[in-house]
Amino acid sequence: MNPKAAAQVRSDACVFDALITPYGGLDEARTGLVMRDDWASRWTTAWQVNGSKVVWPVRDVGSVPVLSSKPVRGFTWRTKQRHRPGLEFLVSTGRMHGFESLEERAALLALDFMTAIEVLPQPFTLRFEHADGYAGHTPDFLAVMGDGGHWLLDIWPAGLIGELDAVKFAASCEVAAACGWRYSVIVGWRPHVLAGLDALSAQRRPLTDQLGCQPALLAAVADGAVAFGELVEATRVPAVGRAHAVHLLWHRRLGLGSSAG
Repeated sequence: MNPKAAAQVRSDACVFDALITPYGGLDEARTGLVMRDDWASRWTTAWQVNGSKVVWPVRDVGSVPVLSSKPVRGFTWRTKQRHRPGLEFLVSTGRMHGFESLEERAALLALDFMTAIEVLPQPFTLRFEHADGYAGHTPDFLAVMGDGGHWLLDIWPAGLIGELDAVKFAASCEVAAACGWRYSVIVGWRPHVLAGLDALSAQRRPLTDQLGCQPALLAAVADGAVAFGELVEATRVPAVGRAHAVHLLWHRRLGLGSSAG
């Protein structure tokens, strides 16, 4: 809402790329792959469909009933484990989604903000050929975005990516390209993104607007950007108007300036 920030990327107009810090070593890692002319037939993907494991070569992944599939491996909880699995509710899908780390939970929150219509954790296991033989990899998420496009994702701290990890990511990138999907390895987030999403997500669930706050908020910005304090003062009860303003920001009916770009 800050007029000075309006020239930056607005939260209601940003794209997923503007939120993430992607891994930049895919091109170099690609040199470790063995990609003969028939690689799309030799590389395979294993999915869980209707309770059974089904294997498709990469060339046929377009025929996979993606929305009917289930995670290829389960999520486990035990004492003294080093990662933090759990379940995260997404307003955009209306249900819970599994994650295996706090970094993956953050990615789910960002996908919810981008109104993904489906997010599949651990969607398939890829078997591919590289310079030292065959290896397998299970990407973290396959997201179906609001425009219907698919986005394959891995979430990995930058300092923990080993040489073989990078080759696995490069292989996943090739599979995504062959399927007409996008692919990213998220190694971090742009400044203030996670703090901003966490704050806005507090009001992401439906709100009853008995005081007419939302029409007043939208009318207040009809002629241009205003400061957040001035915005909520335009409502009958500013304390209630603040909650509705955050709700509209989450649902991208209002926008604020962001340093993510």
